[in-house]
Amino acid sequence: MTEQQTVLKLNYRRTFLIGFAFFGILLLWQVYDSWCPTFLTDIFARRMYGISSAQLKAGDPEKILNVQWIVGIIMACDNLAALILLPIFGNLSDRTQTPIGKRMPYILTGTFVAAVAFPFVPLFFHRNNVVGMVIMMAIVLIFMMMYRNPAVSLMPDITPKPLRAKANGIINIMGYIGGAFATVLGIFLKLSDYINSADEARKVWTIEIPFLVASVLMVISALVLFFTVREKEVAVEMEEEMRLGELMAAVETPVDDDKPMSKANKRMLLAILGAEFLWFMSDNAIGTYIGNYTIYYLNSVSSATMVLTIAGGLTSVIGFAFGGAIADKIGRKWTISTGLGITVLALTVMCFVSPTGKVTGVNGEYSFPVLLYAVWAVKGFGMALVHNCSFPMVVELCSSKKIGKFTGYYYAASMSAQTVTPVLLGLVFNVTGAWRALPVYAVVLILLSFAVFTGLVKNIKAQKLDNVKGLGALGEAD
Repeated sequence: MTEQQTVLKLNYRRTFLIGFAFFGILLLWQVYDSWCPTFLTDIFARRMYGISSAQLKAGDPEKILNVQWIVGIIMACDNLAALILLPIFGNLSDRTQTPIGKRMPYILTGTFVAAVAFPFVPLFFHRNNVVGMVIMMAIVLIFMMMYRNPAVSLMPDITPKPLRAKANGIINIMGYIGGAFATVLGIFLKLSDYINSADEARKVWTIEIPFLVASVLMVISALVLFFTVREKEVAVEMEEEMRLGELMAAVETPVDDDKPMSKANKRMLLAILGAEFLWFMSDNAIGTYIGNYTIYYLNSVSSATMVLTIAGGLTSVIGFAFGGAIADKIGRKWTISTGLGITVLALTVMCFVSPTGKVTGVNGEYSFPVLLYAVWAVKGFGMALVHNCSFPMVVELCSSKKIGKFTGYYYAASMSAQTVTPVLLGLVFNVTGAWRALPVYAVVLILLSFAVFTGLVKNIKAQKLDNVKGLGALGEAD
């Protein structure tokens, strides 16, 4: 039999197309995280004090902080459901066999149901119907969890292990492009204008359009993915490369499905997940409360938050573009450690930011602190290095038969963090009565994650197999 030269080379076109799955994910979550905490703050201010959050801010701003623990509980319930559902759908998709593949049925079903329910969230909020709004948020969450794990698992399904950091960078860039659509809408359709308006002047289209656009683009992204990436066909084409990638994996001991996970690999997995839990607690705290921090503490227009997101998104794209190459040079461990260190520096600067006191907005808002744009840009780059390499490190420790399951582990760590952190930080706000607690809380958690990750995770680089040829090389490793 003639041996064919086997070369591990990333298929950039196909990876970009797979990225449409993550495009839809970040598009929806950017809208969800930017609008929903403020919706909840306003609607519970009415329930507890009988007036809108804008009126409360003008008359008794400290009470806005008293509402945050309820906001945190609602946001945490969403994440608690995700903590349960993500591993379930990951395991189910690992075992699913259909004519269109094992991930696609979940991706298509989750996308279409979530897209239909999503625009009802602002509609119920506008009508001051908290029960309807929370139910719609729950439906969106459940079906996005059906979508998310299989969508993220699709990349490592058909990408050899040594190439996954670079592929993950491309996937994340596509996701940030999705988030940018929502961000641009938030600049022109200012949530703060809606919140600060009198009830009779509130226009529902101001908050409805971002949700409608997100739903439409999610459906389009899922259809592009379905029609351009034939999951089953690509999996067959990639079989030999996937087996070669297994031989080159950056693990202490080879992965063997017929044996229990080795102690060394288990220690590595637990250390990565523990550090991930801590940095997601920090990152999600900032993401959940930055909208309220801007509107109720800095007294600035909500569009400033969207500009922050753009600043962080642009530098994140740079981090994702070069993260894989950096990891090839210094290893994934030190790439992540560097990213955490950069993030600590940025968030430490944020601890010293305060309202400017310069009135510029039509509703009496203050100008936005320019320093925060720099903070977000630096933080965006740092966390891009972290996210670029962390997921590939987790799925490095399993075979292709268990990618959905290990993706579930990754999201179990992140979602448990996002379940705990909104409630915990809401209580911190309640106790301290200070919005400044937000960056301090985030810094402490990033420092802890840095200590755990740097101290417990080993730096193992992918093996270099020179002059590897086809099945003959695979045979030599037996």
